[in-house]
Amino acid sequence: IFSLFQSDKWELKEVTALLMAQQTALEIIVNMCCSEDPSDDEWEELSSSDESDLFMENSYNEGSGLLMSPLCLSDEVNSAFLNNLIPKKILEKTAFPNSVALDICMHNPSWKPLIKKLNAVQCRALTCLHSILLVSDVDCLGGASALQSLAQHLSQLVFSKMELPTDIEFLEAITSALRALLQTMASKNISQCMTPEQLLALCEAGIHSSNASVRVNVVSILGISGSVLAKGQDTAETLKMIGKFLLEVAMKESSLVVAGEALDALFDVFADGKEAEKAAVQIKLLPALKEFQPVFKMRIRKEGKGQYSTDQLCVLDNVKMNLRRFIAYQETLGKTPT
Repeated sequence: IFSLFQSDKWELKEVTALLMAQQTALEIIVNMCCSEDPSDDEWEELSSSDESDLFMENSYNEGSGLLMSPLCLSDEVNSAFLNNLIPKKILEKTAFPNSVALDICMHNPSWKPLIKKLNAVQCRALTCLHSILLVSDVDCLGGASALQSLAQHLSQLVFSKMELPTDIEFLEAITSALRALLQTMASKNISQCMTPEQLLALCEAGIHSSNASVRVNVVSILGISGSVLAKGQDTAETLKMIGKFLLEVAMKESSLVVAGEALDALFDVFADGKEAEKAAVQIKLLPALKEFQPVFKMRIRKEGKGQYSTDQLCVLDNVKMNLRRFIAYQETLGKTPT
């Protein structure tokens, strides 16, 4: 693309058309993997970073991509994806736009609108990656080492700058991809590359987003990672931090959907394990949930009708039932406050 970056109008038109074609192609792939259309809103703010080529070089073998084709696609489409290295190209588009290209756009008023289009392509690529992760198994994704490389790549996108990202569209796309990736890795007992400190930092940033989907994603990410940590040793202190964070979200979150996700995450993190039991006692999880239970039930009754869809209300009813069961389970462990 960037070899086309010249000043005349014809080349500007060509680059604009090429970026729109890439965005459309990514959206088509997303639609192949799921029934819901992604948002067409474009990224509003400038975001740039030099992206190391090392990840791309290490993550692929010649002639095959890190990510194989979604299982829902036909054999013919699978073959076309692999033969044309589509998975590799998708992942390359998740990188931040090239800093040289951004500099050209910033200093040329007629090219400056392309910054939003470059960033929109990145967000669509992340959404596309999320969709592929949801419909592919581990072997199709390239195995454990490929997933760990992908986790490092996504972590770099989040933590490569001095400040964590705040743009809503980018945050939704990156947290959705991370959520799907970490869930896949956890289900196959693949060690995760992000540290608890990084996860908590991401969640602290995401939970203040005005976008409820971002808040749901970061809460889910913390629940997935916490449930993995609960199986390890000497993790009680980290589990305490995770538990306190999730409790606060459940009790203070304005959206019932996000609050319900936080409760689900708590159930996952503290479902089993000596370290989880120890942490639960120290943060007084059981009495906190027993006190919150009637509040949550009342909120569902008062706020549920009219504000949430039937599907969302069904999920919230399940959370309410699971909360009752989880409290009963904690009581059987004898984890009462001293």
